[in-house]
Amino acid sequence: MKNKVLVLGASGSFGQNAVVTFENAGWQVRKYQRGQEDMATAAKGVDVIVNSLNPKNYKGWVHVLPQIAREVVAAAKVSGATIVQPGNVYNFGAAPGVWSADTPHAATTKKGRARIEMERILREASKKDGLQVIILRAGDFIDSRPSGNFIDFMVGKLGKGRFIYPGKPDIPHAWAYLPDMARAAVALAEKRGALSDFEDVPFSGHTFTGEGLRAGLAKIMDKKLKLVRFPWLLMKGLSPVWGLAREMQEIRYLWDTPHSLSSARLQQILPDFEKTPAEDVFRQLANPSLPLMA
Repeated sequence: MKNKVLVLGASGSFGQNAVVTFENAGWQVRKYQRGQEDMATAAKGVDVIVNSLNPKNYKGWVHVLPQIAREVVAAAKVSGATIVQPGNVYNFGAAPGVWSADTPHAATTKKGRARIEMERILREASKKDGLQVIILRAGDFIDSRPSGNFIDFMVGKLGKGRFIYPGKPDIPHAWAYLPDMARAAVALAEKRGALSDFEDVPFSGHTFTGEGLRAGLAKIMDKKLKLVRFPWLLMKGLSPVWGLAREMQEIRYLWDTPHSLSSARLQQILPDFEKTPAEDVFRQLANPSLPLMA
């Protein structure tokens, strides 16, 4: 009998990759229709719930994200499903270093505090209700197609010989190539029986500096690329009238904070997991119409 997974947020960047990767792995995939069906009803009979839902707009982030977590917990109680939760690095604040499951959560932004609250709800449900929760924590997303992630701004002018970078070009920054992250999510789901009730698993992915990204893309494209700083001053000026500009300002600190994610726990659980080589990730960024390289 096939394993069954319910993917919440199946139209989002991680959700789309999760749907494809679970299907390729032989799972029976259900896509949750937000606003059209009851989550608990949709979760009946599934083995795993992948929660990649996000609030529909930034205004509701602080209140809606924890509410989504409560709904996911309620749905998992009905089905007994394992929750796989994509996590991010907002929780850690601006302390530089190699971030792991043991790194204190010291968020100073509203989005970071909302993520901490969401994870608190999941952790409490694991402890009190016996639900299994796997948080797969990653840095900034690199998708296999344009998706509205920050990387789209950065590579949008490659054809004109410009690589736009939002931070200091010489410090490390954590990235997750989403086809790889989705493969890790499937592999963790398939090994869920051997895992603890609550797992916080950093996904180390790739760590690039801005200059490393520029040089890698330039080599793949065989083209000179000028590194151009992101127009933060313009974003600041637009903040009063453009919500996205305000939200981008809030997470600007990450681009000036040297960081990477520990690979220790993922390697312990999945010792044979191999990420896509950096050169292939650069090739995908330079040519987003290429077939997925994962």
